[in-house]
Amino acid sequence: MLHFEWTQDLKSKTYRDALDIRKEVFVEEQQVPVSIEIDDLEDKTLHLVGYEEFIPVATARIYPMENGKYKVQRVAIRKAVREKKYGSILMKEIERHVREIGGKRLFLGAQNHAIGFYEKVGYKICGEEYEEAGIQHHDMDKIL
Repeated sequence: MLHFEWTQDLKSKTYRDALDIRKEVFVEEQQVPVSIEIDDLEDKTLHLVGYEEFIPVATARIYPMENGKYKVQRVAIRKAVREKKYGSILMKEIERHVREIGGKRLFLGAQNHAIGFYEKVGYKICGEEYEEAGIQHHDMDKIL
C-alpha cells in the first residue's frame, strides 16, 4: 500500500523525493534534459509522492489552470515497483485531492506508450500528436 504526501514547499523532503524519482525516470531512463525536466513551474505546482513503507516510489505534480482544470504532469513510477500497479493508485489519489480542492477536470500530456494506461483510468485523447523532449505525446483529459 502507498502512503501519500503532498507539498508546495520546494525545500521539503517530499519535494526532494519527487525530484529524485523524476530524475531517475525521465532524465536517466528517458534521456530528458534536466533543463526541460525541472522547469519554471516547480513553485507553481502541487507535488505528490507515494511512499512504499518509507521509500519514495511514485510521483506526479499538479498545475492549477483556469475554471477548475488541473494539469497532471511528471507522472513517474520507479522501475523496481512498476509491476505493482502503483500508477493507477497514484492517479486515484490525484483525483481525490483535486476534487477536494474544487477541481472539475484533469488534463495531461501522455507519452504515446502510456496512452493505454491513461485510458484504463478514464482519460480520453483530446488532441493531435505532438513531440516534447524528443518523445511523442497526445493530450488527454478526464471530467471529474
